[in-house]
Amino acid sequence: MTHKSRIIHTLLFEAVALVLLVILGLAVSESSVESMTGLAIVLSLLAMSWNYFYNIFFDRLYGENRIERSLWLRIGHGLGFEGGLVVVSLPLMMWWLDVSFWTALLLDIGAVVFFVIYAILFNWIYDIVVARYFTATPAISE
Repeated sequence: MTHKSRIIHTLLFEAVALVLLVILGLAVSESSVESMTGLAIVLSLLAMSWNYFYNIFFDRLYGENRIERSLWLRIGHGLGFEGGLVVVSLPLMMWWLDVSFWTALLLDIGAVVFFVIYAILFNWIYDIVVARYFTATPAISE
């Protein structure tokens, strides 16, 4: 992936995630729309930065042939991403929402479960769509 396509991927991933995170956060917490939206934006900015660097590292480690990645590699990719993000998001959620460790942990675990599934599905669909509709194929000359 080029840097430009990686940035497009990251922004699209986070835009969809931001909408879903606010909706789900409001459904499971007693936070205000403003508080949840603010937290979602901060978490989104944090996740975008982590997403960009994590995926560069992951592509260097496992190659850039994204179409042939197995389900298990995709699961490992999602778990690694979310695990790294939890290290920072848990204390941030405790502070931002003014909740206990256990409440923030439950919210974070719920977010992790959702985002692991979301990341696997989003990336898989993204890879297929890009390969099918946005990858240049050489013209056949007669």
